[in-house]
Amino acid sequence: MDRKLIFLDIDGTLVAALSSPAPRVRQAVRQARAQGHLVFLCTGRNLPIIGSDILEIGFDGIVASAGSYVSAGGQVLFDSLLPEARVQECLTVFHRHGMFCRIETPEGIYTDPQMEALLRSAFPDPRNSELIRMQKELESGLTIRKYEMYTRQGAYKLCFTSTSLDAVQSAKAFLDDRFEFIVHPYGGSTSCFNGEIIPRGIDKGRGMELICRHFGAALKDAIAFGDSMNDAAMLECAGLSVAMGNACDELKAMADIICEDVAHDGVYQAFCRLGLCG
Repeated sequence: MDRKLIFLDIDGTLVAALSSPAPRVRQAVRQARAQGHLVFLCTGRNLPIIGSDILEIGFDGIVASAGSYVSAGGQVLFDSLLPEARVQECLTVFHRHGMFCRIETPEGIYTDPQMEALLRSAFPDPRNSELIRMQKELESGLTIRKYEMYTRQGAYKLCFTSTSLDAVQSAKAFLDDRFEFIVHPYGGSTSCFNGEIIPRGIDKGRGMELICRHFGAALKDAIAFGDSMNDAAMLECAGLSVAMGNACDELKAMADIICEDVAHDGVYQAFCRLGLCG
């Protein structure tokens, strides 16, 4: 098989919420690289919360913070912080509408105190890997800093939670011209709606393009795996797109292939069927 560039989302794709990678998934990634393919993380997580248990598998590069940070072969290809004035504008809009925020920066994560209480009481849709991960972060003791400690030096990404979908839609009206709004699956839940905003023109798909260009490869040789709508841009760009069995319905409708869910080693199963492991 010709060399492929394989891009893997983390939560809900490579791992179940904040779990360690399954042995067969680790094996699949390492075998694919041994066959000459290049494998990259392509995640909404910022660098400080990509655990060593994931990184030690071995990857050829990282698209982090939903495309705001891109590195490959030990070289930083793109690093774009949202200016602090724009961060404050977004926070003002969210807070005005009674929404709680999470600020993701190069050094860590800062959250409104009300957000933690809302996360602890939420009953997420099983397809909402982002909300489940944030809940697991609280349980794990991962260091999440208080909003008051935010250093005000810019951020990669802002996430939001709200008890009202109307509030989310109202905030979107103020920011939609500059940001892509992603609301994660909420099913029948009315207790907690969550999502994220990403500056227009910056996304996982653009991160993929930068890496392919760096290696002199075409996007038709890229394979992308994801489970939520913040993976949509990467699936649209890839020559072959794979949605996890646990993915939201909207993403499944976009994908060329649907594999097993993350709990049943979907990445491993798909690698084997595609002949990526040799």
